[in-house]
Amino acid sequence: MVTLLDASEARSMEGGPSFSLANRLGRVAWAIAWLLLARWTPPPLHRWRCMVARLFGARIGKGVRLLPSARIWWPGNLEMADYSCLGPHANCYNQGAISIGYRAVVSQGAHLCASTHDIDDYFNQLRLRPIRIEAYAWIAADGFVGPGVTVGEGAVLGARGVAMRGLEPWTVYSGNPAVALRRRAFRNAPEALPHAPCWAEMAAPEDLPEDLPEDLPEDLDA
Repeated sequence: MVTLLDASEARSMEGGPSFSLANRLGRVAWAIAWLLLARWTPPPLHRWRCMVARLFGARIGKGVRLLPSARIWWPGNLEMADYSCLGPHANCYNQGAISIGYRAVVSQGAHLCASTHDIDDYFNQLRLRPIRIEAYAWIAADGFVGPGVTVGEGAVLGARGVAMRGLEPWTVYSGNPAVALRRRAFRNAPEALPHAPCWAEMAAPEDLPEDLPEDLPEDLDA
């Protein structure tokens, strides 16, 4: 359980804590456990690392890929659905809750930041803002997802893109700040996946440009 302290009472700007003593001790135990039990393990040992994270409260489904170099601030604030992925050197800064949906991928070096500070508060109070990455979404290499953002189902944030507001479902984004480039739909989705649209079923989100490019490089991670 993450207990956020009042910055005016804890004097956080003067070196005081932002979280309860219980939380801080729990995170020390987590850091030690990950270092000793998971950080050095070969990449294929995903099930072992998922088990370690579950011991500290992470809610992790089956077939999840959790890489040893990924960083998780507190497992109790992490939910990963079946077959999702947290890639190499990804930073899951989940002071606020972060959920990663079914078959969603967070690629190498991506940064998920689920907290911010109240810049109009003299004491710079920390605010927790949950992040939700929905099913089939992809955060490409070095992408940044900011506090309170929902990445819609099937959305793509291209390499080094910055998402500071919600991304529409089944839409490809790139840039800083992220802008919509085109719609996305699987060419070969199995019929058993009713939420994966075909091109004929796509409706353009309001923020898409009128002159959408017909195609983009397939590998946005390049």
